[in-house]
Amino acid sequence: MATTITPATLTVTHTESVNLNGQEQGSTNSFTVGSVNEVFKRIVTCPANSETTVVVFHSSVADAALAPLDIQDVKYIRISNKDASEACTISLQIDVGEDDTAADTSGSIRLQPKQSFIMGNPEDGVGVSDANANLVTDLVDLESIVVFTASNTVDVEVFVASV
Repeated sequence: MATTITPATLTVTHTESVNLNGQEQGSTNSFTVGSVNEVFKRIVTCPANSETTVVVFHSSVADAALAPLDIQDVKYIRISNKDASEACTISLQIDVGEDDTAADTSGSIRLQPKQSFIMGNPEDGVGVSDANANLVTDLVDLESIVVFTASNTVDVEVFVASV
């Protein structure tokens, strides 16, 4: 079957604006991702006191039960906390063995209300170490992103662009 999707360019612009003592201190930075032909976008209601897997990455997308995104093709990931007052925790589930079976370790980030977490390609895109807080330069695959909520439900928006 021939595709009818015409690849497009994703443009991402980040703008910070703060005026201190009459001087603008913010900036605008933009970049593009060419040849985007797949977008995964959804708003997920994450129940209180729960772990919710919001996106999964694999080198093979044949496992329809997991509905994973092709890790080699993903070029941009954004997770946005849509809640006005509740923070949530984003857990980066890391596949150290890079074998598409399950995460071997994780790292977590607090995502404040109305804020976003952004990263590029998850293939060889993350690394963690608990040994003496050394700098990690040997990066491995991100297996999935899990959102943990405290005592209240939180909505998150997931946006992933792939080529």
